[in-house]
Amino acid sequence: MRSTLVIASVTAILKSLLENGLVDRGVTASIGSDAIVSALPPDRIDVGADERAQLNLFLHQVTPNTALRSASRLALDGDEKRPATSQLALDLHYLLTAYGAQDFQIEILLGYAIQRMHRTPTLKRDAIRASLTALSSADHGNVLPPTLAAMAASNLADQVEQIAISPQFLNGDEMSKIWSALQARYRPSVAYKVSMVLIEESS
Repeated sequence: MRSTLVIASVTAILKSLLENGLVDRGVTASIGSDAIVSALPPDRIDVGADERAQLNLFLHQVTPNTALRSASRLALDGDEKRPATSQLALDLHYLLTAYGAQDFQIEILLGYAIQRMHRTPTLKRDAIRASLTALSSADHGNVLPPTLAAMAASNLADQVEQIAISPQFLNGDEMSKIWSALQARYRPSVAYKVSMVLIEESS
């Protein structure tokens, strides 16, 4: 179970990174309202008259990590070889989108988000562990949602030394295809690849 939580753990860490930055950088003062960070499919976000200042981090694709695609280890069992432990190495592809109902809110939020991600090209083991601990700890007397409570069982920090975050520059046709598939109203976005996470399965 611990290994299967790594994808959700990465999304939660990135969401927390953006949320903390909104506070640290005083972005809400620049846009004249509160702003939130979500991790939802874009078609579930209200746009138009009810649109609010918001950043949304959406995992739109998961692909094999080519560098460690053959990471399976083999154990000898007599004259036979059998898989002892399989490691599925994955890259996670995110779409980071800004929303806002007032002039320039989208541009300010998107600029902040790009700067924040640029300043965090890697998430090292200590930072991963600290972030997951903070996310999975109840505070302010609130009951922690089961999804966040589950993050305490994630072994992401034990799997990798660091996670790399890199921008992916999609052309107009690629971006159009993504938004068409999402069946959502387009908003300015930037794509990121996060490498890598491991899902393990013992025989």
